[in-house]
Amino acid sequence: MRVLGVDPGLTRCGVGVVEGQTGRSPQLVDVGVIRTSTKTDHAHRLLEIEQGLDAWVRRLNPDAIAVERVFAQHNMMTVTGTAQAAGLAMMVAARYDIQVALHTPTEVKAAITGYGGADKAQVGAMVARVLRLPEAPSPADAADAVALAVCHLWRGGATNRYAAVVQAHAAKTGRR
Repeated sequence: MRVLGVDPGLTRCGVGVVEGQTGRSPQLVDVGVIRTSTKTDHAHRLLEIEQGLDAWVRRLNPDAIAVERVFAQHNMMTVTGTAQAAGLAMMVAARYDIQVALHTPTEVKAAITGYGGADKAQVGAMVARVLRLPEAPSPADAADAVALAVCHLWRGGATNRYAAVVQAHAAKTGRR
């Protein structure tokens, strides 16, 4: 399975693609950051992110896209741009009929380091170790995107099966 991880952000949107299967170590396919300038108007920055994500999907053909679930922070301007970038990743996934999953930062940190309160340096170090890289992808947004993809490889199957059971039960009982 090939997973595109997206660490959403308006200035730096981390992207990372890993490939793996049960019983085998994941392999890094590509990693990078989609950057936008703070001097560009907001709408065009969003367009640049969407075009960048679309290009990554067309070039690397992922089976799934794992996006960091946005949580409320104190700075509403930051959370708004982050949420918009996350929505663009989900929209691109829908455009190509690619499975999309949201993972919380705590879930990703726990999956990659074993501790949900790990800091960015610890996440980067474990990404490098898990993928047998000489150093962590840089900047931290790129390492976080790779961590999201690895988390989805390791946990996505169980999460998706659970979601399918919940959805089937809701359809059967008429509850949403």
